[in-house]
Amino acid sequence: MSKKNFIHINMHNIRANRKNGTNLPVITVKHGKYGKINEYGHEAEIMGPCKVIYGGNDKPLLPCGARVVIETESEVKVYDKTKRKGKNTVCNVPKCG
Repeated sequence: MSKKNFIHINMHNIRANRKNGTNLPVITVKHGKYGKINEYGHEAEIMGPCKVIYGGNDKPLLPCGARVVIETESEVKVYDKTKRKGKNTVCNVPKCG
């Protein structure tokens, strides 16, 4: 069975881009819920079935705080990307917050 991939949007980077005139990647693909490899980009292509999940107001769906995710076991291609190892926290991305 494949690991699940979780795709979410980094709202902090969207705000930082508007405020600072930067072009930080806003799409995050986490490989596994607690995956050590995250990919960041401006575009993602899901190569198979997926579902969109909203977790409501109770608690975030991912450790990074995401409340809406796209979940898939399919391959995800990320374009205009940078790869980072380690936890996906907003401050791992330069000039956030």
